[in-house]
Amino acid sequence: MVYSVRKSILSRLVRLAWLPLCFLLVACHVDMYDQPKYKPNDVSTFFPDGRAMQPPPANTVPLNSYNPESPLMTGRIEGQLADQLPPELKLDAALLAHGQSRYNAFCAPCHGLVGDGQGVIAYRGPMTVPSLHQDRLRTVQIGYFFDVITNGVGRMYSYASRIPPEDRWAIAAYVRALQLSQNADVALLSEAELEQVRAGR
Repeated sequence: MVYSVRKSILSRLVRLAWLPLCFLLVACHVDMYDQPKYKPNDVSTFFPDGRAMQPPPANTVPLNSYNPESPLMTGRIEGQLADQLPPELKLDAALLAHGQSRYNAFCAPCHGLVGDGQGVIAYRGPMTVPSLHQDRLRTVQIGYFFDVITNGVGRMYSYASRIPPEDRWAIAAYVRALQLSQNADVALLSEAELEQVRAGR
């Protein structure tokens, strides 16, 4: 009986003796710690500019900077449709030009190049496309157009997966410019502006 107990204790000690050995073998394996890698401001022979630290790729989103509830992403401020562009965007000629490009690509087939609802799709098919120049749409908040592009309305499906938020805002801004161009009061134009209109500029 005593022999059996001693044998059992010895067997357990032998098994436990392998445990420190296993830890020792793991500690000696330092490939992950000493792996080839660049440290900040190291020189690199791989990149053409010789720097290991490269600028982030285009459209990279900084950590913790994405806010899915911001006006830029929703078109709303505190639940209400935004009546102006988000602060991240600047209303200038470049934004309107980009909006025109995106409008012509995605919206003009139905709404027409001037927003009168006489696009190619409306012309060929049995469907009525609303004009963007009706009073109701000329007086809605600019966030309404962003919301419609994002979520769709009626027969118009959502373009959220096709058009980035910034481009949706650019289209909304261009729609406002289209509305102004087709409903401007000539009496409010200066003589220089009238000359440009007469010259077709």
